[in-house]
Amino acid sequence: MLTTAWEQVLTEAIANKTALEFRGDNLRLLSLHVPEAILSGPSETGKTFAALTLVDHLARQYPGATGAIVRKVKSDMDATVLRLYRQLFADRAGDIETYGGESPKFFQYANGSQIFIGGMDRPGRVLSGSLDFCYVNQAEELMLADWETLSTRTTGRAGVIVPGILFGDCNPGSPTHWIKHRDRLMLLESRHENNPALFTDDGAITEQGKRTLATLDNLTGVRKLRLRNGLWAQVEGVVYDEFDPVIHVIDEMPQGWKQWRKIVRAIDFGYTNPFVCQWWALDGDDRMYLYREIYKTRTLVEDHARQIVRLSTDELVRSTFADHDAEDRATLERHGVNTAAADRSISVGIEAVKTRLKTAGDGKPRVFFLRSALVERDEELAEKRLPTSTLQEFEMYAWPKGADGKTLKEVPADAFNHGMDAMRYAVRSLESYPVPASGTNTEARQIHAPRPRSGWQRG
Repeated sequence: MLTTAWEQVLTEAIANKTALEFRGDNLRLLSLHVPEAILSGPSETGKTFAALTLVDHLARQYPGATGAIVRKVKSDMDATVLRLYRQLFADRAGDIETYGGESPKFFQYANGSQIFIGGMDRPGRVLSGSLDFCYVNQAEELMLADWETLSTRTTGRAGVIVPGILFGDCNPGSPTHWIKHRDRLMLLESRHENNPALFTDDGAITEQGKRTLATLDNLTGVRKLRLRNGLWAQVEGVVYDEFDPVIHVIDEMPQGWKQWRKIVRAIDFGYTNPFVCQWWALDGDDRMYLYREIYKTRTLVEDHARQIVRLSTDELVRSTFADHDAEDRATLERHGVNTAAADRSISVGIEAVKTRLKTAGDGKPRVFFLRSALVERDEELAEKRLPTSTLQEFEMYAWPKGADGKTLKEVPADAFNHGMDAMRYAVRSLESYPVPASGTNTEARQIHAPRPRSGWQRG
């Protein structure tokens, strides 16, 4: 696990027994009492640090209060936000009990206050009743409907804090994001100079600051504009401009989907770059659903193979389409994962994906993505501010520009394309060689495959 700037602040505060320091709008957040507020800014400005301090402050100032820490996908918080909260408060104070082990369900304060942990993917008890306050981590991941749902839980009906408080932090996104256009929301701005680990009181950059900003300076394109400069910027020339998370991203699979008889996997090899394995289920109308995904760096193919087999236990996998690396495919086969060489046609494959993304005559697209499909988040990728899933690649996968600055719609830029390639393999290969509905020993013959792989694979 990489050490971040806020961890250095915490370590030094504990060692020196000094108070935690806040500046700018990070400090302003701690004294606000408005119905809705979000602290926006680039990476490593101390936003989460300030927001969690407010969580603890409210729990202590209002005995018996009911609060929540929420993210779009709950599991994304376990190794980041909740780890910081426990280091900062729960493991230091001595008056907070943690319930739920390494993946806490709630924190109980000695004064009766409770802080529940939840995700919009699995709201459970967090959204079943009223809250005195709610903190949303990475609020840019939420849809407006998600935020509005939370706002109905923080109206003051919980009775301890009236009116209730809904607040969050976020990195900048698109200029059209709802956060930028919600009138009742107070949007605060956090900057690197607000983080005492990066800059001293008189504005001098620290050694940690030099290291942190050097990392952020190495970002490119819109990620640099957002995560280094704190700008709400739009990616130009995205390949899949048909993609709309409101339409294509789902929180749960259709009822009865485990009885579907069409499941395929798609693999894009990588080590320094992410290795991607996707599981796709097809319904009776040939709609594709990405329901599981490995997206991981610095892991051997043989270790991936073992995990793929384990995750696929008791699933009837019809075919596995993979990139053409002969050695890696042989390694997979040696460990029980047979593959067919994928159709890697780029232009034809992109058009096939675009067609599936478009809404059909029944009002639905032909491809969906389960929000919680990711098996395990690659924390090293997250620390480097790189995509950690196929979903996060969509807004980064773009056409390159020519010397005249115009978009060249021939071959996409060779970046942020690992999940995009695997998805293209699945869509194109399926459309070239449709999967039979029954489990007969039909061979999946591929254009590029020197020899076919047969039939249903179990695990």
